[in-house]
Amino acid sequence: MIPQPRGLQDLQAIVLGRAGMDLYPAPHGTKTMDADTFNADLGGSAGNIAVALARHGLRVGLAAPVSDDPIGRFVTNKLEHYGVEHLTRQPVTGAARTSLALAESRSENCEVVIYRNQAADFELTPANFDPTQVDRAPTLVATGTALALDPSRSTTIAALQRTSFGILDLDYRAYTWAGEDEARRVYFEAIDACQAVVGNDDEFGLLAGPGETGEDVAERLAEQRPAGFVVFKMGEHGSVTFCRGRRFTTRIFAVDVLKPFGAGDAFMGGLLARILAADALEDAVDFASAAAAMVVSRQGCAQAMPTTDAVQAFIAAHKGR
Repeated sequence: MIPQPRGLQDLQAIVLGRAGMDLYPAPHGTKTMDADTFNADLGGSAGNIAVALARHGLRVGLAAPVSDDPIGRFVTNKLEHYGVEHLTRQPVTGAARTSLALAESRSENCEVVIYRNQAADFELTPANFDPTQVDRAPTLVATGTALALDPSRSTTIAALQRTSFGILDLDYRAYTWAGEDEARRVYFEAIDACQAVVGNDDEFGLLAGPGETGEDVAERLAEQRPAGFVVFKMGEHGSVTFCRGRRFTTRIFAVDVLKPFGAGDAFMGGLLARILAADALEDAVDFASAAAAMVVSRQGCAQAMPTTDAVQAFIAAHKGR
């Protein structure tokens, strides 16, 4: 389905999108407004996906510009710590700033605040991300957040058009877009350049036309991609995957949820890692669902991404019950 690296391709995957700093109120369960102490880690959807892929042993690069300040350097240092090659190391100057998120580890009434005013990752351009970098890997994952504004929008779509196998994680955040009509138009332009699409029911619902459901859209997009696939995620109800004229449903793994975020990033990382390992798509989606469950039962995001061995042990334990 996805070609293996060949020739001069020294990476197995490239990820484009948002990377920033996450601050977690400590100890676990503390609300941000009551916190005296915070733990810091790498954050952002694209950053977390890249870490997930690295945890599964892949050689992965991330294109996510950062600001020329201590927070930007924190992100770059964390990517090195997690074994991710930062493809946009040259910092962005001027008023742009690396994203900052404050995220509570609470299973209920969890508040997440993200600061993205003049976000540095929207400054992705051919000047700081040479288009030929795309050729270093057989596949490229783009997160929908990267499509919200230019120049990141145009650069991301051009990268998807250039790669051998493009995957779009819809990752729709309404607050970054001018409006839903613009979002639909841009998403479909990006989808036209992709071989695979992954999103949740709300995100596919955004793309639905009159008389359509989100699931209808997912099935239609899959029909248009005979060599690809589409995953329609439904939260606690699992997911439906469409591929080559067929569909299959995958359940979730029941866990004690510590916080409601990070699952989608773990899912994408696990899914792509196992597809590149030549697993059957059904097995890859099952593995991705297990990785997602593990992350929501752990503190943090990047640090919570499990290894392949840990996910396989988790699956074996759950299926043995």
